[in-house]
Amino acid sequence: MKGRHRIFILVILVFLTTISRADDQYNNLVLKMPRCKGRVYELLDMVSRKIDKTFIYDSDIIDNNKKGKIENGSFTLQQLVRKITGDNNLELKDFGSHLLIVRQTSHPIKPKQGKEQIKDFSVLKGRVIDKITRLPLAYTSVYLIGQSIASVTNGDGEFRLVLPDSLSNNEICFSHIGYMPRTVEVELLNRQNCTIELQEHVTTLQEIVVRLNNPIVLLDKMQNGIRKNYSSVPVYFTSFYREGVESDKKFVKLNEGVFKIYKPSVLTHESDRVMLLKKRTIVKRDLADSVNARIRAGIDACLQLDIIKTMPEFVVPTNINYKYFSTGITTIDGRTANIIYFEQRNNIDDPLYSGELYIDSDTYALLGANIEINPKYVKSASDMFVERKSKHLVVTMEKVSYRMNYKLYEGHYYTNYVRGDIYLNTKSRKRIFGSSHKHLFFEMATCKIDTANVTKLQKEESYSTRNIFEETSYQYDNSFWGDLNIIPVDESLENSINKLSIKIEESQLRNP
Repeated sequence: MKGRHRIFILVILVFLTTISRADDQYNNLVLKMPRCKGRVYELLDMVSRKIDKTFIYDSDIIDNNKKGKIENGSFTLQQLVRKITGDNNLELKDFGSHLLIVRQTSHPIKPKQGKEQIKDFSVLKGRVIDKITRLPLAYTSVYLIGQSIASVTNGDGEFRLVLPDSLSNNEICFSHIGYMPRTVEVELLNRQNCTIELQEHVTTLQEIVVRLNNPIVLLDKMQNGIRKNYSSVPVYFTSFYREGVESDKKFVKLNEGVFKIYKPSVLTHESDRVMLLKKRTIVKRDLADSVNARIRAGIDACLQLDIIKTMPEFVVPTNINYKYFSTGITTIDGRTANIIYFEQRNNIDDPLYSGELYIDSDTYALLGANIEINPKYVKSASDMFVERKSKHLVVTMEKVSYRMNYKLYEGHYYTNYVRGDIYLNTKSRKRIFGSSHKHLFFEMATCKIDTANVTKLQKEESYSTRNIFEETSYQYDNSFWGDLNIIPVDESLENSINKLSIKIEESQLRNP
């Protein structure tokens, strides 16, 4: 795969970690270590092999990718951790089957009390479901009419939207592909958990006959309408980003961040620039042999999924690698959209893409897309995604899919939500039986759009989108996260995060 074929590729770093049994006294436990160098996470993994506990720590405190070293000799476990990280203020908290690495503090951390309250803001929460089946509607757009404030439902149909009190008299629109949009006054939501029912749009035969068009013609009209339908001037996005890893359907890690994004005109070849505003990380390490996976360039992949800007091969009507079919029409944000299905031609053996494009039947704007690596060839794409892994590990891709959509704001369409899901199987060459299934995902939602006084972000304040976000050092700001329109995590993931957070908080309270 060359050129545009790689447009959504992100790299997964995978390595094998093993842990063995040791002593019960940890803070003052003396370990004999050889002289060695490596990344912080590599050295900590080496130490973990000598004890019966795994390390838990926040990457806001410890820079995983920082280079460290250990001299030949005997050290206490606390001394080793401080030498490896280069931070003499770190200490260990014995907590069940884990050792928690925290910064020393002279004051106990008090637990949060009361309901979620944000000064001058109101938090709206609820769930969106199908009116007939009562099933949750994942990835439903939730936005304030006439404003740039927006969010999206999670896999369980749940949403969380933070509104300034000054906008409490406005209306909120709920929109999902194939459903009639619904508008609800903010006051009627009562700022409580509520259920929003959406009714599926039934397409009449007359609509199908009238609106069904040649897919090549539709794509050509979409290309010709870019100048009219998308912004020709730069804008700022405030965007929420999240990436996570599940192992055998169990939570392993979650990284979240808020970015300010400079989006240049779609008519230029100028690249987006991003500034990291806030970040938080939760990491849980397995107790036995495990596979640790990291995502590189997940943020870059999100930006590349603005396919009007990046223009991958499958949206170019003259491209010879793909064939196209008109498969019907649907409703998006109350507008009728043509569905174009595309797939690679039979004479091409490379792992290219297949999926659906949704094009407005009147304006010919691209409203969204669902894309995946051709399932027939996805296993052969493994080497494209995995950059670094243990030599004893076999990694096989099972499924790679992406979705994205645009939202209309002040007469132009802007990227609203993007998501990527990567499913893979890992197996150790040292074991005859047993394998592990991993699910890696990344997503980005536009929370706010600013069109006034937009200037290009300076290079020195910009964040490299090719970085491993998990290993980015950033001071956690507890007060900041209350007033952001984040995407609620799915219920199972949320429970895991809450459990881990409670453990960490209890440990800090017990050992101030």
